Amino acid sequence: MSFPVVVLISGSGSNLQALIDQSLQGKLDINISAVISNKAQAYGLERAKAANIDTHVLDHKAFSSREEFDKKLQDIIDTYQPKLVILAGFMRILTEGFTKHFEGKMLNIHPSLLPKYKGLDTHQRAIDNNEKEHGVSVHFVSPELDAGAVILQASTAIEEGETAESLAAKVHSLEHIIYPLSVKWFSENRLSYESGKAYFDSSPLPETGIRYHNDLK
Repeated sequence: MSFPVVVLISGSGSNLQALIDQSLQGKLDINISAVISNKAQAYGLERAKAANIDTHVLDHKAFSSREEFDKKLQDIIDTYQPKLVILAGFMRILTEGFTKHFEGKMLNIHPSLLPKYKGLDTHQRAIDNNEKEHGVSVHFVSPELDAGAVILQASTAIEEGETAESLAAKVHSLEHIIYPLSVKWFSENRLSYESGKAYFDSSPLPETGIRYHNDLK
């Protein structure tokens, strides 16, 4: 039986599509049980429907508090009993109770080489600070924003005359490589999480995780 996962989105769902494609190609042995969005117009919902995946819309504006929204979201996720929850462009700050409920089995992808540039506008900030390289990180989710244990990173050079838009496009293409790979490792029980630390093949990972190269499988 394939490894059950639930994916949370807010937008176009390009990382969701990368996961769908690799699972259809047999490269990723997962079953995407459901896709949940906090925005009804998110194009990722159409991607999920095209792949015959259950979809749910949970509008955060309909709830009086983050805690109330997160509790309802948690209840929907739990009905699918996933082994992994994947944040794929889910633009919500999650409550401590929610993150602790899924501790060690929830992943996020962030467009920077963490721990650098947590939060928003990462591409422009990297350019403004004259960084030589920029990239993307997959990490376990913790209560503190973008601060969970890093699993895998991929980098790209910041060229002369680079714009936030051109850099974002380069980083985006890297996302579609390292996110499915990280999910694959988790589904194969090669990744684990203990006391705030990430482990790969039973060895603790450094603060910046593994740096991607073409030989990784």
